[in-house]
Amino acid sequence: MSETQKTKMIIFTGGGSAGHVTLNLTLIPWFIKQGWEISYIGSKGGMEQELVAKFPEVKYYGILTGKLRRYFSWQNFLDMIKIPLGCLQAIILVHKINPDIIFSKGGFVSFPVVVGGYVNRKKIFMHESDITPGLANKMSLPFVSTFYTTFPETEKYVKNKQKVHCVGPVLSDRLFNGSREKGAKFAHMDVSKPTIMFIGGSLGAKSLNDAVEKNLGDILEKYQLIHIAGKNGYNKNLAHEGYQQYEYVDTELKDLLALADIVVSRAGSNSIFELASLHKPMILVPLPATSSRGEQSLNAKSFAEKGYAEIIKDEDIANPDILLPMLDKVYQHREQYRQNMENNPVKITTNEALCEDICK
Repeated sequence: MSETQKTKMIIFTGGGSAGHVTLNLTLIPWFIKQGWEISYIGSKGGMEQELVAKFPEVKYYGILTGKLRRYFSWQNFLDMIKIPLGCLQAIILVHKINPDIIFSKGGFVSFPVVVGGYVNRKKIFMHESDITPGLANKMSLPFVSTFYTTFPETEKYVKNKQKVHCVGPVLSDRLFNGSREKGAKFAHMDVSKPTIMFIGGSLGAKSLNDAVEKNLGDILEKYQLIHIAGKNGYNKNLAHEGYQQYEYVDTELKDLLALADIVVSRAGSNSIFELASLHKPMILVPLPATSSRGEQSLNAKSFAEKGYAEIIKDEDIANPDILLPMLDKVYQHREQYRQNMENNPVKITTNEALCEDICK
């Protein structure tokens, strides 16, 4: 086969949490369709390996990874050995695969792969969903060619501004064109009754799940409640009329969102931008500072300042004196929140547009 006929190759990397894998999973089908050969470098036995397995066309390679922590832990000493070993593995793998480009979504596994790409003089693209770059992305910045961001505010955290390309949220159309009627039928609810949705994330959010359990009776006096509790939060003993609980929802999520008048959610960037694109009034409950670097608080503050959402602190979400009045406030003024989102629409990039930009 001649050089002009050579199959193009891309390496994806990212892992440690669903947020560092989801975008890759939405981009991979485009590259498959275009005939690219695709490899994924992640951690050995990491959650990303299981998620990527649904694409038989993708070759998965596991490397040693050390978690990048911002706090003291004795585990840091072991990880100080794993990180350079992972970099060495990645350098060898990238040389062997010889990709045209590398796309990194972040997470601690991505840094060795970026280093491996840099050593092998590969073109590297990186994406950040939150306002502030994660630690792995911060460390990777000197080695990448283009740094895609979701928030324009992220540029102020980057020294080399020329690398920054704000594309806004990268969204698929999976949640558009939902049907309120279909959502009500699926959830066995009244299509005309005010409806609240709590979303706890893929693994669940304990504070949000506890808030539902503690306040369920009071909420149901005025609203129907859809509760996506997550894998670790589903409570089979919690059952009431007007209340539906799910561990996870896939194809029907767009219809349930169409039914929901208000959504209570964590403030991860992917989720809240999807909600903004649907013009859903939000109550955001950012991860506490003890569990994160504070990026969700910044995300939520940005949305609150734009008039898209209200914020309740994690430690306050189960307090009926705070939660119940806030639900009433957002529901009563729901049209204003929607109007704010319509008047200041979120800049959205489609999966296809981002893929085409990467391939330029």
